[in-house]
Amino acid sequence: MGPTMKDLGIDKLAPEQRVALAREILGSLDDAEAIGDLTPEQWAEIARRDAEMDANPGIAISWAEMRAKLGWR
Repeated sequence: MGPTMKDLGIDKLAPEQRVALAREILGSLDDAEAIGDLTPEQWAEIARRDAEMDANPGIAISWAEMRAKLGWR
């Protein structure tokens, strides 16, 4: 396995900075196969959710909130 988030200091970034970095990394992938075989419908849903987040960033919840909702510790 390559370097971890902690190795690269990514864990110290603010949540919105980590999201922006994740988007940049995903956008750098030239080939859809690099992240799996998604259907056109799945790509459309990703684009829809991305646009929704851009238009309404306040709807996001933290990873800690998501874990709590799922009952994860």
